[in-house]
Amino acid sequence: MHLVNWYKLHKDNWWCLPLVLPLVLLPLVRMGNTYTAVDGSVAVLYYLPIALFIALMLFFGWAALPGIILTLLIHYFHSIGPKETFIAIIHFLTTIIISWGGYRIFVPHRFATLYGNQRVGVQRLFWLVLCSASVFLMLFQMASFAGFYDYRTSMATQDPLSIRTLINYQGLLVGGLTGIPLCYFIIRVIRHPRYLRSFFSQMRKQFDKRVSLFEVVLWCSVVASLIALLLIPMSSRSIFNSNYTLSLLLPVMLWGAMRFGVIFTTAVWTPVIILLTHYFSRYISDYQGFDVQLAIASSSFAVFSCIIIFMAMVSTRQRELHTRARRVAYIDPIIQLPNLRALNQDLSRTPWSVLFLMRMPELDLLGRNYGVMLGIHYKQQLATWVRDVLYPDELVYQLSGDDMVLRLNTEFHKERIEALDKRIKAFRFVWDGMPLQPQVGMSYCYVRTPVSHLPLLLGEMSTMADLSLATLLPESLQRTGVNHVQRAVKMKVEMMNHLQQALDNDEFRLVAQRIEGARGDHYYEILLRMLDDNGELITPDKFLPVAHEFGFSSRIDSMVLEKTLRFMHDHRQTLPASRFSINLTPASVCRAMFPGEVRQMLERYQVEPWQIIFEVTESNSLSNVEQANLTLSRLQSMGCRVAIDDFGTGYASYARLKNVNADILKIDGSFIRNLLSSSLDYQIVASICHLARMKKMQVVAEYVETEAIRDEVRKLGIDYLQGFLIGYPIPLETLLALEIAEGRAVENAVLLPRD
Repeated sequence: MHLVNWYKLHKDNWWCLPLVLPLVLLPLVRMGNTYTAVDGSVAVLYYLPIALFIALMLFFGWAALPGIILTLLIHYFHSIGPKETFIAIIHFLTTIIISWGGYRIFVPHRFATLYGNQRVGVQRLFWLVLCSASVFLMLFQMASFAGFYDYRTSMATQDPLSIRTLINYQGLLVGGLTGIPLCYFIIRVIRHPRYLRSFFSQMRKQFDKRVSLFEVVLWCSVVASLIALLLIPMSSRSIFNSNYTLSLLLPVMLWGAMRFGVIFTTAVWTPVIILLTHYFSRYISDYQGFDVQLAIASSSFAVFSCIIIFMAMVSTRQRELHTRARRVAYIDPIIQLPNLRALNQDLSRTPWSVLFLMRMPELDLLGRNYGVMLGIHYKQQLATWVRDVLYPDELVYQLSGDDMVLRLNTEFHKERIEALDKRIKAFRFVWDGMPLQPQVGMSYCYVRTPVSHLPLLLGEMSTMADLSLATLLPESLQRTGVNHVQRAVKMKVEMMNHLQQALDNDEFRLVAQRIEGARGDHYYEILLRMLDDNGELITPDKFLPVAHEFGFSSRIDSMVLEKTLRFMHDHRQTLPASRFSINLTPASVCRAMFPGEVRQMLERYQVEPWQIIFEVTESNSLSNVEQANLTLSRLQSMGCRVAIDDFGTGYASYARLKNVNADILKIDGSFIRNLLSSSLDYQIVASICHLARMKKMQVVAEYVETEAIRDEVRKLGIDYLQGFLIGYPIPLETLLALEIAEGRAVENAVLLPRD
C-alpha cells in the first residue's frame, strides 16, 4: 500500500513515468510506421513517433523532455552516430516544442484530444497535426540540404515539390491525425487503468440513441469485408484488388461517423489506416506509374482521415447540443427546477402517482416590494427543504406563477402527506435579515397514467390550495363535495378561451344607459356585453372577473374606449356635444402608460376630453394606489372627468375618498333601492351627499326604478339619476335613432303656440 501511494504521488515527476514511457512506447509505435521506396529513395506512408512525443508533452509538459531526449539518444546513437543523433534530437525537439507550445498558448486546456470538442477542434488540428507535420518536414529538408543527414537513408529530396515529398508530408499528416489520439489513449490507460471504464462510457454516450446492436454489427461486418477485399490477394484483374475498394471505405466510414460518434470512429479508423498503409502492396501493384498511384493512395488516406474525423466531430457535437437542448427544455431556466413538461413525462413513466401542489399567493406581493429574486430564492430553498423527505425518484416541479408541485409515489401516501404538511409549515425563510413566512396552501390528488388535461387538473388543484389557506390543512381534490370546484375551474377556462376568441373576432357589443341631470342635461354610461356561441349577450359580471384574473381587462378597456371614440367621431353631426362615461378596471388605472394612450386616441378621433368621463370602482384590487391616483390626476389634467363608481361598498371607502380628487361620486344602488324602507340607508346616502358637497363633487344615484325614489333622491340634492326609470341599456345604434327622435320632439315643443 505504501508503494502504491508513493507511485500515485510521484508518477508525474520527470524521473518516473515521463522518463520510462518514451523508452517503452517508442519501439512499439515504430512498428506502426510504414516505409516504401520511390525512385530509389525512402518515402513514408505512416509515421507515429511525432504523435507519441506530442501526446507525452500533452500529458506531462516540460517534464516529458528528459525522457524524449534519452529515448532519441538510445534509439539513434548506435545507428547514425553522435553527430546525426544530436541533429535528430534538435530536429524532434524543435518540432514538438513549436507544435505543443502554440497549442498550449492558443488553447489553454489540453484535454479531449479526440477532437470531439468543436470549440478547440480547429486549433488542435492546426497546431498538433498540420503545424507538426509542416515543421518536421521543413526542418528535415533543410537539414538534409545542409548535409546533416545521409541522403541514402533520408526522406528528403533535392526537389521539395516532388511526388515523394508529397507522399512524406501526407504520411506525417495521417500519422499525427490518427496517432495522437491513439498514443494519448495508451498513455492515459497506463497512467490510470480505470480510465478504460470512462472511455467506453463516453464512447457509448456519443452513439445515436436510435443505434441498435444489429446496426453496429452490420457496419463492422461491412468495414471488415472491404478491408478483406483490399488485403486478401485476388486476381490482378479484379476491381476489388485496387484503389477502387479504398474509395468504397469512405461512405461506410461516414455512416459510422454520423451514427457512432467521434471516439468510436477514431478508435476503429486508426487500426484500419495502419493496416491499409502497412499492406499497401496488396492493392497497389509495382508497375509503371507506381509513384503516382502511391501518391493518390496517400492522398486518400489523408483526405479520408480529415473528412471522417471532421464528420464524426460535427455529428457528435450536434447530438450533444440536441441532448442538452432536450435537457434544458425540461428545466425551468430561472428557478432551475423541473418544469411542467418534465412532470408530464415523469407521470407517463409510472402507472399511479400522487400530485401534491403548493401555492404561495403572497409571493407576488413580496416580490413587488422586495424584488423578483425573493420569489426565486424562496422557491429554491423550499424545494431543497422538501426534497429531504422525498424518495429518490420523486421530484419538485416548478409551475408558472406562485405554484409548485410534487410527484409522490402512492405507498403510504396519507402518512407522507401529513409529514409534508408538517415539514412545509416548519420551513422558515429569511431575506436580508428579515424573517418572511408566506402562507402555503396545499392540495393533492391521485392520478393514473395517462393523465389527460394536466394543466386543467393543476388549475383545479390550485383552487383547492386556495381553500387550504383557510382550513390550514392539505385539501384533497377527490374528497366528497369538491365537484363544484372542478366545475368552476372548467367554466373559468372555457370563459378564458371565449374571451380570447371575442377579442380576436370583435364579438363585444357596446350598450348605453342614460344618466339624467337635475338641470336637464344628460350623458350616457357605456356598458359592455359579449356574444356567446348562440348569439346571446353575456353581462360583464360573468366575464370581467375572469378577464381580470387572466390579464385581459386592460385590453378590454382600450377596446371599449376606442370603439366609443370612433362612434363619437362617426356621428359628430348627429351627436355634437354628447358625453359618455366609460368604466375602467384596476389593471388600466394602475398602468402608467394609460393616460398617454388616452391622449393619442382623443387626438386621433378629434374628441374633446370634457366629453369623456372615466368611472373607477373603489376596490382593494388596486395593486398600486399611488399609481392609480397619479393616473386619475393625469386624466383630469387633460380635461377628462373622473367618477367613483359604486361608492359605499368598496374597501375603506371614506378613507380612500380623502386621497382621491374625483369629479363625480356614484352612490351604489344597494343604498338607493332601500332608501324609502331603511332609515339606515337613508342616513348613509345623506352623509355621502354631504361629503360630496364638501369635496365639491357631483353625485349620481344608481338604481332609480320608481317615481317615489326619484322624488326622494331629488330632495337630497343629488345631481344625476340612473336606473330603469330613467332609461334601459340600449345598443349604440338605437341610441343614435333615439337622440334624433328626442331632438325633433324638443324642436316641436319649442314651436308650439303659447297661451
